Amino acid sequence: MSHAIFHPDFKAKPYWWEAYEPKALPDVALPKDVAVAIVGGGYAGMSAALELARNGIESIVLDAAEPGFGGSTRSGGLVSAGVNVGKRMINRALTAEEAKPFLNDAVDAFTNIENLIAENSIDCGWTKTGYFLGAWCQSHYDGMKKKIELINAEAQSDAVLVPRARQREHIGSDYYHGGMLVGRAAHLHPALYYKGLLDLVVKAGVPIASRTPVNGLTQESNGSWSVKTPRGTIKAGHVIIATNGYTGDVTPQFKRRVVPVGSYIIATEELSADLAKSLSPANRSFADTRRVLTYYRLSPDGKRMIFGGRAKFGFSDPVETAPMLHRFMIDRFPQLKGTRITHAWTGNVAFTMDELPHMGKFQGLHYALGCNGSGVAMMSFLGRETARKIVGTSNRTIAFDQPEFPTSPLYHGNPWFLPLVGAWFRTRDWIDRRFN
Repeated sequence: MSHAIFHPDFKAKPYWWEAYEPKALPDVALPKDVAVAIVGGGYAGMSAALELARNGIESIVLDAAEPGFGGSTRSGGLVSAGVNVGKRMINRALTAEEAKPFLNDAVDAFTNIENLIAENSIDCGWTKTGYFLGAWCQSHYDGMKKKIELINAEAQSDAVLVPRARQREHIGSDYYHGGMLVGRAAHLHPALYYKGLLDLVVKAGVPIASRTPVNGLTQESNGSWSVKTPRGTIKAGHVIIATNGYTGDVTPQFKRRVVPVGSYIIATEELSADLAKSLSPANRSFADTRRVLTYYRLSPDGKRMIFGGRAKFGFSDPVETAPMLHRFMIDRFPQLKGTRITHAWTGNVAFTMDELPHMGKFQGLHYALGCNGSGVAMMSFLGRETARKIVGTSNRTIAFDQPEFPTSPLYHGNPWFLPLVGAWFRTRDWIDRRFN
C-alpha cells in the first residue's frame, strides 16, 4: 500500500536540490600557512569565513564533501526568532532574567540573517509571514499562556495565543488544541540561501577546499595548529570547528558533546492553488509541541507541502520513513489523502545535552556547534560571532559563549540511546494526547 504514495518521478534526494545541488568547487591550492582554518563548510563555517574576510583576515574553508552537502541544504527552511530557545529556557526552569540574554541573542540571530539576505539581495524565497505552533494537547496550550509574555518581551516574537475555535484562520486543520502564532518568524529556501552565502564567500576571495577532510589536528608549542588533510598539512593560527551534525573522530572532544539526530522530510507533488491555500491561508510555517516533533510549510512557489519530523530516532533510509511522515501529514491534513510524494530525504541535526547551541573555545579550538533544530539563523549568527571573537571586534559577550559545554559519561559519540529516547517520547506523547 505504501508504494501508492510515491510519485512515478520520486527521488530520494532533497527537493531543494532541484534549484541548487551542492557540488565540488574548482580545486584550490592549500596554503602552507593561514590565519584561520575553518573545518566545515555549512552555514556556520561560511558565515565565519565571510566575517573574517570583511575584517581582512585570511582563512580557508575545509569540507569533507561538497560544501553545503550536509544539513545546510537539507533543512525545512524554518527561521525562528528565538521561540525555540525560549521554550528550552522555560523547560529548564530558568527565570526570566536568566533567559533574557539567550533570547536577546536569538533576536540578533534573526536580525542578522534578515539583514544579510536583504543587503546582499540573496534570492532565497525569504517569507516573513510568521509561524503557528500547534498545541498537541490542552495542557500544552495552557503552558503557552505562561511563555508568551516572556518571548514577546525578550525575543520580540510578536506572539499571540490562538484558541482552538480560531486556529482554522491560520492552518487548515482541526488537529491541534489551539496554539500560538509567532509573528516574527520566516521561512526560506535553505539551499538557495546557502548558495547566496557561498557566493559571497567566493566573491570575498576565500579559498574553499571541497572533498578535503581534516584527518588530524595537532597544537604546536606556540599555540598554532597543524591541520592535516590528505592533500597536505596547513599551519593555522586559529581553527574553527563548524561541523555540527557531522562532527567526527578528528575532534572527539566535540563528538561527545553533540548528538547527531536524523531529521526526515518529504515533499508532495504539486497541489492545486485552492488546496494549497486551504492548508496555509497566510503561507505560514508550522510546528507542534509533540515530543516526536513535526514541522512543515508550503514550498516557496506555494505549490507543494514540505513536511518534516522525527519519523525515527536514529538513522534510517528516507524511503523507509517517508510513509510515516506521509501518515503524520494526513493526520493533520486529511484533505491531502491521495497526494503523492516526489522527494524524501534526511539530514543530521546536532543536539546538545543542555538543548542549547554553543560557541566558544575548548582545548585551543574555536567552535560553533549544536543548532538543536534552529540552525538556519543560529549557525549563521554563531559563525559570524566566532569570527568576530577571533578578530577582536565583538563588543559584548554572546550568551551562547558559555564556559561549560556539557557532556555525559555515558556518551562518547555513538548515540546508542536514541531508539530508547524515541520510544519514551512516543509514550509520553500518547499519554499527553489522551489525558492532558
